[in-house]
Amino acid sequence: MIARNSKIHSFGRSFNGFAARLLPHEAKLLAQKEGVVSVFPNRVKKLLTTRSWDFVGLREKVTKRNNQTESDIIVAVFDTGIWVESPSFNDTGYGPPPKKWNGTCETGANFTGCNNKVIGAQYFNHGQYSPEDIDTPLDLDGHGTHTASTAAGIPVKGASLFGLARGTARGGVPSARIASYKVCWGFGCQDVDIMAAFDAAIADGVDIISISIGGDGSSFTEDPIAIGAFHALKKGIMTVCAAGNEGPALGTLQNVAPWVFTVAASTTDRRFETSVKLGNGQNVSGIAVNTFVPKKDFYPLINGALAKNDSIGISGNPSDCDPGTLSRIKVKGKIVLCQGSGGEAVVQELGGAGIIMSQDVFRDTAFITTAPGTYVSLQDGQKINNYINSTRSALGVIYKTRTVKIIAPTIASFSSRGPQRLGANILKPDIAAPGVNILAAFTKFTTVTGRVGDKRVVTYNVESGTSMACPHVSAAVAYVKSFHPNWSPAAIKSALMTTARAMKIKPQEAELASGSGQINPKAALHPGLIYDIKTNAYAGFLCKQGYRSEDVALITGSKKYNCSNMRLSKGADGLNYPSINLQVRTNETVISAVFHRNVKNVGLANSTYKAKVIMKGISITVRPNILTFNKRNQRKSFKVILRGKLVNKGFWYLSGSLVWRGSNSKHRVRSPIFVSPPV
Repeated sequence: MIARNSKIHSFGRSFNGFAARLLPHEAKLLAQKEGVVSVFPNRVKKLLTTRSWDFVGLREKVTKRNNQTESDIIVAVFDTGIWVESPSFNDTGYGPPPKKWNGTCETGANFTGCNNKVIGAQYFNHGQYSPEDIDTPLDLDGHGTHTASTAAGIPVKGASLFGLARGTARGGVPSARIASYKVCWGFGCQDVDIMAAFDAAIADGVDIISISIGGDGSSFTEDPIAIGAFHALKKGIMTVCAAGNEGPALGTLQNVAPWVFTVAASTTDRRFETSVKLGNGQNVSGIAVNTFVPKKDFYPLINGALAKNDSIGISGNPSDCDPGTLSRIKVKGKIVLCQGSGGEAVVQELGGAGIIMSQDVFRDTAFITTAPGTYVSLQDGQKINNYINSTRSALGVIYKTRTVKIIAPTIASFSSRGPQRLGANILKPDIAAPGVNILAAFTKFTTVTGRVGDKRVVTYNVESGTSMACPHVSAAVAYVKSFHPNWSPAAIKSALMTTARAMKIKPQEAELASGSGQINPKAALHPGLIYDIKTNAYAGFLCKQGYRSEDVALITGSKKYNCSNMRLSKGADGLNYPSINLQVRTNETVISAVFHRNVKNVGLANSTYKAKVIMKGISITVRPNILTFNKRNQRKSFKVILRGKLVNKGFWYLSGSLVWRGSNSKHRVRSPIFVSPPV
């Protein structure tokens, strides 16, 4: 009766459950009732192009496409909503929605409705929200429009941000349909709304769910994305998730369930460079997205220490340009050098002509400035500081951003790293995709940065994050599915992982940062061999991880799995996963593990594959090391045996790979092998 009176939403279309406002003791009583599998609290999660698709090999005019099948694919985007009027969502030439579509297009403030490109738009706001939130599917933030167009926007020529990154903006599967599910508001993205969106999307008939949202999860039983994704998996729907933006620290990954496709962010071969010229003729290269063209040849230049407010007692560091530490008279009309990245709003509010921020973090990512500005390294910041202190009339100018070519890809410094704890021997992230400085569609209902004082309204914007990487993989999944509509989510995931490209610049954390490597969608159409996983295998994995039968029932939505009499999955990881990962316990000195694998031949009927292991510091044996097939869809099993002794203390890792090479084909089926201690 308590729950019934407090209920705020029922999940009944795709799984059984409800959300209710309960006191702690009421939740405890409800959890003890017969038939209740689990009760967990509602938590708040957070939101984690012209060049990127060319960079991963999906070129606009030369890429092979199955347009009719692609047009029947529906990509669901869980995000901040969508601005349908964007040129990226023009539906000219589209027929009616696929017959399988069961969704709706809700109405709301300033929302003009859907079309044959964006075929669905719903919003979910069952939790607590900010006063400025409005009941509407409309995107008032820009994030949802950006991710949706990255996945499936149509080609739009001449797109740019004030001339920057000019080119054709497009999604990876431009013929596919989009269904928007607004679950993120000013307060964040709440579990109750994410669960409601899963409930709706699964019943609506979507094919892929793209979620650029993250949050810490202590258990799969309390993670709405893990639970919702499993229910989606049972219907053949792949859920693709961002890995998180807490890098480069180890052990910061999010969305790590093995039935979820977890995506890291990588760089492309384009960097946004914003240079500074000093009055002494010296040039300093910075990184930023600065859309402002200087109106003068030079401006007076000062640092935070010299711009200190001497008239009042201050708390804070003027060199950092902390709030309240600077003098308006000294700052107005000048470019100010600040240590760190926190002084931009302060300098702008005091009438500064621009800001130079010196820091050594996130040097691979160009952040958008609200006024003329750039980020320089600490070393270059010291050069500028020395010049300022060498003259009474220091001058400088900040130029508008330009693009330069760089070596890529590598993993973005902000992209979250493993290892993960919920499934220790499952390597996460799974794969990497472009997530740095991505130009894509935006909403006109906010400004470029959304910050106070910013008056720039655009239809295309540059953003960075694993949020931007996620829809690249969602589109890659859709692309492969358009050619192989009967492949399971695990089969498509395997195809993309085993054909991924190695990072040109290997990150320090190796596969803990990159997973299998950079997506290569065209190669994934013909992977040769695939590692498939049946739904019930994940239940066996959960039992092997120590989850109770009741927990497995909550996650899977089925009570048919009994861990006490279930035959546990074989091997160190208990899954037929496309990568191999071993976390060695801290007190162990000997490595000894066996991984059981099974592959299906999706290449030439008569084919032979030979195993090649690339690994130093440990003995690895593959039995058998030759697989011979005489028909398509034939399956073969093998074991990977790891043996060795540990000689290192502290954090260390061993990184290598297992490659199955086809003797009569060009197939190269690669699985990373990674061994490390827990963090």
